[in-house]
Amino acid sequence: MTPTRLPRTLVVRLDSSGDVLLAGPAVRAVAAGSSYTALLCGPQSAPAGRMLPGVDDVLTYDAPWVGLEPPPVTRAATRQLMETLTAGRFDRAIVLVSYHQSPLPIALLLKLAGIGRTAADCEDYPGALLDLRHRRRPRRHEALAALDLARAAGFELPHGDDGRLRVLPPPRTTHLTGPGPYVVLHPGAAVPARAWTPGRAARAAAALSAAGHRVVVTGGRAERELTARVAGRHALDLGGATDLPQLAGVLAAARAVVAGNTGPAHLAAAVGTPVVSLFAPVVPAERWAPHGVPHVLLGDPHAACADTRARHCPVPGHPCLDGIGDAEVLAAVAALTDHPADRGEHTERGAAV
Repeated sequence: MTPTRLPRTLVVRLDSSGDVLLAGPAVRAVAAGSSYTALLCGPQSAPAGRMLPGVDDVLTYDAPWVGLEPPPVTRAATRQLMETLTAGRFDRAIVLVSYHQSPLPIALLLKLAGIGRTAADCEDYPGALLDLRHRRRPRRHEALAALDLARAAGFELPHGDDGRLRVLPPPRTTHLTGPGPYVVLHPGAAVPARAWTPGRAARAAAALSAAGHRVVVTGGRAERELTARVAGRHALDLGGATDLPQLAGVLAAARAVVAGNTGPAHLAAAVGTPVVSLFAPVVPAERWAPHGVPHVLLGDPHAACADTRARHCPVPGHPCLDGIGDAEVLAAVAALTDHPADRGEHTERGAAV
């Protein structure tokens, strides 16, 4: 590689859509210092990857060490990945992982594919698998940790980039939501421990509606039964009615979004919409709270499930989230929107950042 030629760089983030969105600032830094930037992610998070500014191509690999239902290890899938990576003629790779994950399985495959220089956060001894073994700062937010790694690898955000989450401009969705202001309630999550139970979410929709908010309930195709129950007679049900760019459009036009610690919360942050974050402490909020937008964290951070990474609530009644009262929800929305119906005693920002 000559000194004047910018590298062809691969960014790896093999986790969920939310994790890919959190990688956005690091991707933009890499893109600013590369002639070509590709993102390698899982098939489920590819739509989020295609929405990130700076990405020239999205490659997919269903890694057998990642995800809620990882696929079996096969020679065919590994061979296909190796052929794709080799054809990409990448000079460098940056592997983004969460604090509890190892970058070494994919680092081995990157080396075998001939990628010249690989960087990652890594606590384990990497041997010859990493050219830059970086150590993340304690309790660092995932978005900032990824950006720290990019900087350590020689990539800086371009001048004027504030480092917040960002996606390509979403489409207008007034034909889905109708005119007028609204609040989004997103009741679902891939990890059930990180969301309200359906009945609790339905009561929240009713309370928001009674307080004068127009409520729009969002969810994926597999969540139509959930969104219909939550919307009831109080809200507009858009369950299964949007793809990811359209969901971004719905969130972008909302005054605030009420959601658990899940991809749509990070998508809301990426389009600049304030978030009421229903945050179960199964993972630390300091690492996964909404990034770069006003937000309020609701939930019991000291619940018995704290730091367990549990997928299903181990405590009867799901008290860390279902114990959040309607008054707390209304106060949080009011703090972020200054909604006239909720002014008065519930206007303090509280845990907002």
